[in-house]
Amino acid sequence: MISMILLALLALAGAPLFAVIAASAMYGFAAEEVDLQVIGIEIYRLAETPVLLAIPLFTFAGYLLGESGAPARLVRLTQALLGWLSGGLAIVSLVACALFTAFTGASGVTIVALGALLYPALREARYPENFSLGLITTSGSLGLLFAPALPLILYGVVAQQMNLDQAVRIDDLFAAGLLPGLLMVTLLGAYSMWRARGIVETNKEFSWSEACGAVREAAWEIPLPVVVLGGIYGGYFALSEAAAVTSLYVLIVTVVIRREISLAELPGIMRESMVLVGAILIILGVSLASTNYLIDTEVPTRLFDAVRSQIDSKLTFLILLNVFLLALGMILDIFSALVIIVPIILPIAIGYGIDPVHLGIIFLANMQIGYITPPVGMNLFIASYRFERPVLEVYRATVPFFVILLATVLLITYWPALSLYLVNR
Repeated sequence: MISMILLALLALAGAPLFAVIAASAMYGFAAEEVDLQVIGIEIYRLAETPVLLAIPLFTFAGYLLGESGAPARLVRLTQALLGWLSGGLAIVSLVACALFTAFTGASGVTIVALGALLYPALREARYPENFSLGLITTSGSLGLLFAPALPLILYGVVAQQMNLDQAVRIDDLFAAGLLPGLLMVTLLGAYSMWRARGIVETNKEFSWSEACGAVREAAWEIPLPVVVLGGIYGGYFALSEAAAVTSLYVLIVTVVIRREISLAELPGIMRESMVLVGAILIILGVSLASTNYLIDTEVPTRLFDAVRSQIDSKLTFLILLNVFLLALGMILDIFSALVIIVPIILPIAIGYGIDPVHLGIIFLANMQIGYITPPVGMNLFIASYRFERPVLEVYRATVPFFVILLATVLLITYWPALSLYLVNR
């Protein structure tokens, strides 16, 4: 008990998360008189996982897109195709942010990269300041349910390492996230159209010349979703192969064809992207070792028995799970939460008859809005810094969007068919 308290204090004092997790695993195995080589074996087993290659490759591609002119081209394309709608610019913001987050896997990056383009445009189009601020802050995390978002892949990797009776395929997670993600974008779009009543935007009418120009300008980015999803679901290549093709394609386009990233800048971008990957992988490796200790000592089973003795209803369990995950999303980044919490709650959820693929969508949907949940949601502070607005103002601005997304999360949670329909077809 004293050792666990010391580890908790180290975590609160700012010790690296992987060090705290590794120390807890080492202490647990030592107490059970298990050779500590088992931790190295777990890391090696993780390194042998073929799908793991997709994480650094998609991350690198996302960083390249973020540093190129792709964000501006994406905004122009969506504006040309959707800007004529009532509330068109707001819908453009939602769609552009969702697509960008899906490929970068990081919602804070979306606020910084696209916010500089979209927030001034919304204000110039005479959208209310609070609405514009809330829309961009909320849109930053919308794409986490769309392929090939890194959190979807990471959830699949963690679930696969647990040797569950029911297989969790990453392409199933890609399919499962599509309808819930579209529902979120649709409901926020409907609210935006309602708020846009009476606002007359410039360039409101659809222009074929502008649409064709935007399509030509984004001609190299448009095939990306087709390459990823069409390649995987068409059976042309596996997930890791899709990631390799995507990163090579983006590298050639940004460095060789468009020349928006110079060869001198490339090592720096590689280094930044791999720092993130390294942090994820080291936490994942030691967390899986810690998970094995928990499984060996039957901690998930005992937790399930304890929860079951207090909660009989699957519905009640899901309600408490939503509350827990929302709180978790406020205080922990999504990657750490995935590798630390999923191994604990997944066996318990399966015990209540919850499909592991559905649980993944529930988990990510909750974490997605955890980023904008007061008082300490990460995106609230990123937006406050980026747009130079008091954080309390950002809180107020995001409330209507938070309520809509919360209602959507509840729908995702209690209507499994929404997530599993495309998976079971």
